[in-house]
Amino acid sequence: MSTSAPAKVPTPEQPGSGSGVLDRYFRISERGSTLSREVRGGFATFFAMAYIIVLNPIILGGAKDMYGHQLDNAQLVTATALTAAFTTLLMGVIGNVPIALAAGLGVNSVVALQLAPRMSWPDAMGMVVLAGFIVMLLVATGLRERVMNAVPYGLRKAIAIGIGLFIMLIGLVDSGFVSRIPDVAQTTVPLQLGGTGHLDGWPVLVFVLGTLLTLALIVRKVPGAILISIVAMTAVALVINAFADIESWGLTTPTWPGNPVASPDFGLLGQVSLFGGFGKVGVLTGVLFVFTVLLSCFFDAMGTIMGVSDEAKLTDGEGQMPGINKVLFIDGVAVAAGGASSSSATTAFVESTAGVGEGARTGFANVVTGGLFAVALFLTPVATMVPSQAATPALVAVGFLILAGSIKEIDWADYTIAVPAFVTMLMMPFTYSITNGIGMGFITFAALRLAAGRGREVPPAMYAVAAVFAFYYLMPALGLT
Repeated sequence: MSTSAPAKVPTPEQPGSGSGVLDRYFRISERGSTLSREVRGGFATFFAMAYIIVLNPIILGGAKDMYGHQLDNAQLVTATALTAAFTTLLMGVIGNVPIALAAGLGVNSVVALQLAPRMSWPDAMGMVVLAGFIVMLLVATGLRERVMNAVPYGLRKAIAIGIGLFIMLIGLVDSGFVSRIPDVAQTTVPLQLGGTGHLDGWPVLVFVLGTLLTLALIVRKVPGAILISIVAMTAVALVINAFADIESWGLTTPTWPGNPVASPDFGLLGQVSLFGGFGKVGVLTGVLFVFTVLLSCFFDAMGTIMGVSDEAKLTDGEGQMPGINKVLFIDGVAVAAGGASSSSATTAFVESTAGVGEGARTGFANVVTGGLFAVALFLTPVATMVPSQAATPALVAVGFLILAGSIKEIDWADYTIAVPAFVTMLMMPFTYSITNGIGMGFITFAALRLAAGRGREVPPAMYAVAAVFAFYYLMPALGLT
C-alpha cells in the first residue's frame, strides 16, 4: 500500500513562499522563485557589474572631442550610475526579467574613439540617442529580428569577438602596458611594450598584478571576480601612492577622498545635439556612425537577453522568450537614455547571469540591483579615486570572455564565412575602429559569396549595406570628402 507524502509548508527558500502584491505582480511563485532568492540575485548581479561605474568614466573621460574638450570624471560616474539604475529598474518593473543594464563596453569605445574626435560630445551622444530611437522603431515594426537574421550568425559572432579584442587593446594602452612608438623613432612598428620598450614603474605593476588576479578569480569561478580585483588593486595602488614617488598615474591618481560621500553631479544630463554631428562629418559618414552604434548594441543585446533568459528558464520549448518584444523595446529606450545622459549607450549585461545563478527569475531582482546603483550615486568620490591601472584589467578579462564564448560558434570550415569573420575581428583592433571591422567584414562576405557562386544566399540587405560601406571607403578617391 502506498501513501502520499504530507504537503510541505513553503519555507523562505522554497518556491511558493512569496505572498502579496509583489508576488502577484512579479510572478515570483509562478516562476518557482522566492523573495529571498530574488534579493540575493539582485545583490549578486550588482556586485558582478558594478565595475562599470569605474570603467565607463575612464574610457569616456580619457577621450577628447574635436574641440579638445573632455567629459568630467565625477559627472560621468553620476551619469553611468543613474542610467544603470533607471534602465535596470525599468526592465524589472515593466519587462519583469532579471536582466540588468548599464553602459555597454565596446559601444563606449565607439563613442570615445570614433565619434567624439570628429564632432563635439553633445553631437556624439546625439547619434547614440538616434541609434536608440532606431532600435525602438525596429522593435515596434517587428523588423529587429528580421534585420538580425540578415547578418549571418558567424559574422555576428565575429563582430562580438572584434569588439572584445578592441576593448582588450584599449585596456593595454590605457594602462600603459603598451604604448605608441613616437614618430621620431622612424620605425614601422607602431606599438611597444611599456613606455620605453620595457615595463617599468609601479602603475604598470598594478595593472599586471590586477590582470593576473582577475583571470585567476575567473578561472576559479569566483562571483564578482572583476569587482573584487578592481577593489583589491585600488587598495594596492593607494598604498603604493602613499609611499612611493610616482611621476604619473594617468587620468586618476589613487588618493583616499576626505569624504567618501557626496551629492551626485547631474551636469551632463541632457547635453545632446541630435543632428549636429551630421553637419560635422557629412550625412553618409554620420549615417554609418549611427549604424555602427546600432550594430554594436543590436547583436550584443539580443544575444545577452536570449542567453540570460534561457539560463533563467524563461524560454519556451522552441527557445523563444515570451514577451521578447517588450524587453527589446526597453533595451532601445536604454540605448537612447544612455546617450541622453552622456554615459554612452546602455545595454543588457551578461553579468546578470550571476543573479540568475543565485536563483533570480523575475524583475524583482532588477529592483534590488537598480536600487543599489541608485545608492552608488552618492559614492562618486570613491569611484573617482580608482586609477586606470586597477580598472583596465577588466577590459582584458572581458575581451577574453567574449572571445571564448563566441569563437567556437563560427564555422571555420566554410571559408565564405570564416574569412569575413577573420577580417571583421582583426580589423577592429588593427585599425582602432569598430566601423572598419564591420564594413570590411560585410564587403568581404558579399564578395566571397559571389565568387563562390553562392550570391543568392546573401540577403539583399547585406548587399545594400556592403555597397554603402564600399562607397564610403571610395569617397576619398572620388574626391567626395
